[in-house]
This record gives sequence, C-alpha cells and structure tokens, in this order.
Amino acid sequence: MSGYTSDPRIRWTEWLPWVAGLAFFFLLPEYLSLGARILIYILFALSLDLILGYAGIITLGHSAFFGLGAYTAGVLGAKFGITDPFLQLAAAAAMAALLGIVTGAVILRTRALTLLMLTLAITAILLEIANKWTTMTGGADGLQGVKTDPILGLFRFDIFGKTAFIYCLIVLFLGWLVVRRLIYSPFGAMLTGLRENTQRMHAIGAPVYWRLVLVYTMSATMAGVAGALLAQVNQFVGLNVLGLEPSGDLLVMLILGGVGRLYGAFVGPVVYLIAQDYLAKQYPEYWYFGVGALLIVVVLFARGGILGIIDKWLPALSRPKSSARASAR
Repeated sequence: MSGYTSDPRIRWTEWLPWVAGLAFFFLLPEYLSLGARILIYILFALSLDLILGYAGIITLGHSAFFGLGAYTAGVLGAKFGITDPFLQLAAAAAMAALLGIVTGAVILRTRALTLLMLTLAITAILLEIANKWTTMTGGADGLQGVKTDPILGLFRFDIFGKTAFIYCLIVLFLGWLVVRRLIYSPFGAMLTGLRENTQRMHAIGAPVYWRLVLVYTMSATMAGVAGALLAQVNQFVGLNVLGLEPSGDLLVMLILGGVGRLYGAFVGPVVYLIAQDYLAKQYPEYWYFGVGALLIVVVLFARGGILGIIDKWLPALSRPKSSARASAR
C-alpha cells in the first residue's frame, strides 16, 4: 500500500474497515465507548505512520500534538465557552499545525538520536507547562467540565457512546481519505524516496527539507484533531495525554499492525486496545506482561506486523487453487 501508484482508485477491500465499523455500531452497542476510543487512536496512529512509515521521521514525542489538541479543545469548552465541536476541532488542528511547523523547522535539521531527543524535549516542555498552569489546565487534577454542543445541534454526546462513535468514525474517514490521496500521489512517492535514500533525493534536486517540514506539519495537524476528539468524547483532559506513554503505546500499535502500510494503523490500535481492555479486566496487575509478550511475538516472527503475516498467508492460500487449475487444464 505504500508509495505512488498509477491506479489510485479505492479497491473494494479498502471498504472493509468501514463496513466493520458500521457493523460494530449495530452489533456491539455496549462497547461503543471503547469503539470511539479505538477510532481516535486509529487516527492518531495514522498521523504517526505518515511521518514514520512513509517519510522515515523517527519520533517519540508525537503526543505533544495529541495533547496540545486535547487541551486546546478542552480549554475552549471549559474556560472560554466555545462549545461548538467543529470550532474546537479547527482550533485544535490550527494549534497543532502551528507547533508542528515551528518545531519541525528546527528539529528536522537534525538526524537520528538528536532528532529523537528533541522530540522528547518538546513533549516534556509542554507537559511541564500543562502541569504548572493550573488556572487554565487544571494541572495534575486535569481539566474538568469540558463542554461540547450537540453535533449539528441534534446529536448530543451521551454515556452510551452512540454519537461519539459515529462522530469519530466520520472524522477518521475524512482523515483516511486525505492520507490515502497523499500517499497515492507523486508527493507520496517523494516521501518514500526520502525514507529510502535522502542523499539520492538531494541529488535529483528534490526540496527535501521543506517536504519533510510539510509532512511533519500535516501529521501534527491530524494528531491534534485526534486529541481534540478525545477531549470532546471524555469531556475531560488529563496530563497523561502529554506523557511519554501515549507516544510509546502508539509506536507499539504501529509495530503490531505494520509500519508504513496505511492499514497497519487500523489493525494495530484495534488489537492493542482490545487486548489491553481484556487483559486489564482479567489480570489487572499483569496486563502489561500480556501486551509485551504479544509485541515480542510479532517482532520476532512477523517483521511486517500483523499485515505482514496476512501478506504471507494469502499467496500460500492461493497456490492450491492455481495449481488445481493448472492440473485441470
């Protein structure tokens, strides 16, 4: 799925996640709150995959944009009385984009470990600001009383998660369309070239630095929207949205699903969050052990993630059919 193709049309198999999402809504209404959280993290993972899987930008500070988006939407709803959900999303996207372009212009001049440490430093700074600015963010107690109007004035967020699930599904669908259009384009081919060989892209005259800044800003914008969705759905924002844990969890999700494969960002969060929910209920003290064991198995035996396993199985399943047809002829 990665890179440029001459045929960017959507294949029928690519509609399966959306059919599954609608089926989840009707068949599992008691799990819609969990489903909304999964959809938010899919969007978050999609934003990270855009820079990690396609542009090769390694980061452990992607939660900076996620947290900034959450606090932007939360502060507007709790402190300034701006409760329109779409205005909150737009403001969160704008703030995350601003942070992305400002920080990206600096850190993308570096490479490897320096880049990694700078992304962590930016997240740590935002975390400290959120922790100390108690009058605006609530500090360690979190930002409470986040208010959001009903969607289109008709659909109110409720404890059952019906509105939240459909709302998050629609926003995710729009984000997916943008990312898919991007990677199935010449710009997407350039991103793949940057990931594979930056020096060669320099040699052919490609504007490497500004392309990286642009895709980094786009990724930050999507992460900010995901954070705003979390604030609107939960009506609460805690300091954990700016911690190292969300970035680490997100990286694990991508590795589980498959980095740089577009739909790995769909598979990984589903597997990780469902496993987390189940193991936390069954083994509340040891659930991290189960998730860690799952990650080790995937890393050792499926280098391309869960989608890599599927790619290996599909040819094997198709061989008997093709051989049977050949013998029949």
